[in-house]
Amino acid sequence: MAQEEEGNGTASRCSGRNGDSESRWSLQGMTALVTGGTKGIGHAIVEELARLGATVYTCSRNQAELNECLKDWKSKGFRVAGSACDVSSESEREKLMLIVSSVFDGKLNILINNVGTNTLKPTLDYTAEDFSFIMTTNFESAYHMSQLAHPLLKASGAGSIVFLSSVCGVVSVNVGSIYSATKATE
Repeated sequence: MAQEEEGNGTASRCSGRNGDSESRWSLQGMTALVTGGTKGIGHAIVEELARLGATVYTCSRNQAELNECLKDWKSKGFRVAGSACDVSSESEREKLMLIVSSVFDGKLNILINNVGTNTLKPTLDYTAEDFSFIMTTNFESAYHMSQLAHPLLKASGAGSIVFLSSVCGVVSVNVGSIYSATKATE
């Protein structure tokens, strides 16, 4: 653990992994849906929500990857379930929300719109299909998931929606202009 600065408690306040988070934060009794929860930031969010006591549902396009994660989370004692879902498909988003509604008895406390994809190429090389796929996956899916989740969030009496953005939305980086447009935060 880092040395505390002159009596300001910085080290103990920021440690988070020594049990302090459990005494400060609790999501016991809360439910959460995290899109794209098997990799990267989404995976970390699923684990943190579950560690704090939430019951979590997640999705992934890759069933085998999802099964691996579910097995790992179960071994850690986390309450996490999930199903395969390609959020770029409207019908799969609708099916996912029906499942979530059933699993959580019509109530949802937290929706984390995490999914994001990108195709790396120069702006002038993007096709209409590239544009459509990235916009649908990153932007339209988050908007539609929020609409679909609204009744469940409202029924919970304490609903929150989180949209994951990217520094690429505010700073010019060489990762693709369409991705940057879908991940802006202003």
